[in-house]
Amino acid sequence: MKAVWYDRQGPAREVLQYGDFPDPQPGRGEALIRIRASGVNPSDAGMRRGGPGAAMAYPRIVPNSDGAGVVEAVGPGVAAGLIGRRVWFYNGQRNGRAFGTAAEHIALDVDLISPLPDEVSFAEGATLGIPAMTAHVALFLAGPVQGRTVLVTGGAGAVGHYAVQLAKWAGATVIATVSSADKAARARGAGADFVIDYRTEDVARRLREITAGLGAEGIDHVVDVDFGGNLASVLPTVKLNGSIAFYATRGDPAPSLPAGELMRRNIRLQGVLLPVSPHEARRRAQADITRWISTGQRQLSVASRHPLAETWAAHEAVERGDKVGTVVVEP
Repeated sequence: MKAVWYDRQGPAREVLQYGDFPDPQPGRGEALIRIRASGVNPSDAGMRRGGPGAAMAYPRIVPNSDGAGVVEAVGPGVAAGLIGRRVWFYNGQRNGRAFGTAAEHIALDVDLISPLPDEVSFAEGATLGIPAMTAHVALFLAGPVQGRTVLVTGGAGAVGHYAVQLAKWAGATVIATVSSADKAARARGAGADFVIDYRTEDVARRLREITAGLGAEGIDHVVDVDFGGNLASVLPTVKLNGSIAFYATRGDPAPSLPAGELMRRNIRLQGVLLPVSPHEARRRAQADITRWISTGQRQLSVASRHPLAETWAAHEAVERGDKVGTVVVEP
């Protein structure tokens, strides 16, 4: 098969190689998938780029974790009825797997595979995976959100955009923070009831105004893209027995925590890293996401599309930081 790989870390156009690669064979509990679209996440580009704490886990890596395609064969222990099914999947290249989705085929544990409805394109299916799964796990970490007030910081980002949509689908009132007028429109289009531009507005003040207008004592749950950077403005507005789930903390990787305040208000605080999240939570996320995308009431944003041989350009598009949605590679 054709594939893209790297043997050393560095700039995309310098280290990514394209050519012939051994065909994978499905083992026990696995399916062989003909990849029709591969989603590129910032973490995929970061692992390829390297840096402190990002050493190569394997001598040779096929990048990218997410994708969509068609099952062509199955290994022992897998029902033959899966053959021919359209699927979306995640964690193609992660702990325990060196070879990801920047290839024509992948052999993957069926536990990581979910049905892709006919009305969802392969490119759209490749935008799910890690962004939508992370959004779901972080959103429902503290239980159901129906009738609750949920804050999604970075509501126009890849994870945040899905968190807004899933929260509305589940019956929550949603507040989103964004950094521009265009992103505000994107968050509203996803279903956000209130949008705050953190570059031009006082976030803490606006959150107090919004929750007071709702007759709420504060925010029930937060899905946070930057825990350290947002802590000062977000924490004061979280209600008694509220919760915060964060999946990044780039603004301040090691924030000083007001432990006493967290304790007195009984606030639940938890980080989210999808590959090591509880299996039950991940399986529920797969099932809910598949049901949700089947409703037709969803926005699955493809930022750009690139041929497999130009995976380097897809990685560079992610690293520029101005994409809207998910960058997709199409073998």
